[in-house]
Amino acid sequence: MMSKSRLVPWLGFGVTLVAAALLWHGGPSRTPTDKTLPPADTVLALADGADPTRLIVDFRDDVSAETLANNGLTEIPISDYSRTDRLYRIAFSNASEAAAALARLSHDPSVESADYESFASISPDEQEAMAAPAPGMEAECQAAAPGSGFPNDACYKYQWHLRQLGMPDAWKRGNGKGVIVAVIDTGVSKVADLTDTKFVPGFNFLSNNDNAADDHGHGTHVAGTIAQSTNNKVGVAGVAYGATIMPLKVLSARGSGSVAGIAQAIRWAADHGANVINMSLGGPTRMGTMGAAVKYARDKGVVIVAAAGNDGHGRVGYPAAYPGVVAVAATQFDESTTFYSNWGKEIDVAAPGGNTREDRNGDGKPDGVLQHTIVPGQTSKTDYLWFMGTSMASPHVAGVTALIMGAGVRKPDAVEEILLGTARKPKADSQADGRVDDHYGAGIVDASAALKKTRDGRGAGELGLAGAVALLGISLMRRRGIAVERLGPGFAVALLAGSSGLFFLPGLLPQSWTHVHAVGAALSGGFAETLTGALGSNPLVYSAIAPLALTVLLYGVRKLRPALAGFGFGMAGALLFAAVSGTVDVRYVPGFLDPIWLAVHAGVAALFATAVIRKA
Repeated sequence: MMSKSRLVPWLGFGVTLVAAALLWHGGPSRTPTDKTLPPADTVLALADGADPTRLIVDFRDDVSAETLANNGLTEIPISDYSRTDRLYRIAFSNASEAAAALARLSHDPSVESADYESFASISPDEQEAMAAPAPGMEAECQAAAPGSGFPNDACYKYQWHLRQLGMPDAWKRGNGKGVIVAVIDTGVSKVADLTDTKFVPGFNFLSNNDNAADDHGHGTHVAGTIAQSTNNKVGVAGVAYGATIMPLKVLSARGSGSVAGIAQAIRWAADHGANVINMSLGGPTRMGTMGAAVKYARDKGVVIVAAAGNDGHGRVGYPAAYPGVVAVAATQFDESTTFYSNWGKEIDVAAPGGNTREDRNGDGKPDGVLQHTIVPGQTSKTDYLWFMGTSMASPHVAGVTALIMGAGVRKPDAVEEILLGTARKPKADSQADGRVDDHYGAGIVDASAALKKTRDGRGAGELGLAGAVALLGISLMRRRGIAVERLGPGFAVALLAGSSGLFFLPGLLPQSWTHVHAVGAALSGGFAETLTGALGSNPLVYSAIAPLALTVLLYGVRKLRPALAGFGFGMAGALLFAAVSGTVDVRYVPGFLDPIWLAVHAGVAALFATAVIRKA
């Protein structure tokens, strides 16, 4: 039987492990609303203007071209991408033929979903608000003296909506670097205040080419909220200004588009590296094609955010109401939900959507969401415009999601746990508790609280577990009569580098320091977190390979052995925390095996570190 003295280190390790798990998952955290995947509503689709003579059919991806050619149907590709995702449009001469084909295809084992062709759009209320924008802001925002703090964008002072999120405090801890956000919308044009924003190639699903420029204004405005070029002395700021935009055009210059193109864009984004998808669009109809696309992207590790809709009633639109989508309601300056925002049990969170009919903050400007975009109806011009809508609320949440993922939390469930668990009670609702109500979901998104939990909570957990593993290893050596000499500062520094880094540093330093100096960002994260931005959740990073390789290369240098041991224990702590927190989706490893992979490699790293200190 193990003696009490030998049991103490194991008890200490066990208590630390349990505490790390409870601190991360405990408290007010909540999971996304439980939504079940509903069947397609063909009756509502037809009532809402679906084409009764056209079907959208999603064949299984493994269906051969020969099978498609011999099934008696004439498949029309939605775009060139139909060769990959097998999504096609099929036209019939009359509604009866289409209905008969729909019934037959719904039972065809080679078909994943079949729907009438339906359409989604920007809300008419949003279109009306955009038709009469307040002019002349471009001159003011380009010519005004820059601000003296961070960010120094000249018109940031009008962006009450970013401050409602908890900016700029959140920017101390991250800016979304390394995260790709797909904007599925009217396209995105690289206006002047997106000059410093990174882009990856997108696609135009209307014209079937790679020119995803905006011919409306809505998509560019949405992209600006997510990642407007920030701290460049002019214009305005964006939530996750370090993130990369992937423009996907699915809506026309009139603000509408086929659900087929939207569904295909969702899959395209997931297959081309998007981490987050924002959809500031929707409709009342649930379609199997889009629901399947949402599930496909979610299963590939993409967080999907969508607007709840602007009908002002208790029915959340689609795609926001699908399972696996973060449904966003809209707030205004006083934090009450807006007159236009839809509500319902599917709402997950609320975020600023604005109200251009009011000026409650008394700044002489409408209380809309201010970003730089092309002018609707005059697309050769650009301006800084106030828009309102759940379309404007959704990209705020997509931006905060990018901040969380940029800080190293990559699993959708873990991202949403943070997003919803740190949402705050609105000032305007005195009786709110728990899930505020069907207007707010978990509450108003709080970027500052989300980043504090992501960076500080994880950092404390990683460092605590690294220290516990190190003490356990040293104790085991001493129990075997092996003297462990004083390990020195190299051990401590390497343990920090392998686990959490100086995770508390951003909260202590002036705001501008961590942004101007890249060394600030490097010092405030551990080895795995720092490399995640460049390499993603690579198994070479989230494994014992790094400490083992360093040990093999440098073990012969006796003075470096304490540092090698410290780094190994540090990596063990980081890997172990990732296992218990569920924050990391290790690439190429099946999701259910992630905790086992991480825990096993944590054990290997700890064993090698323990072996190294024997000879330190």
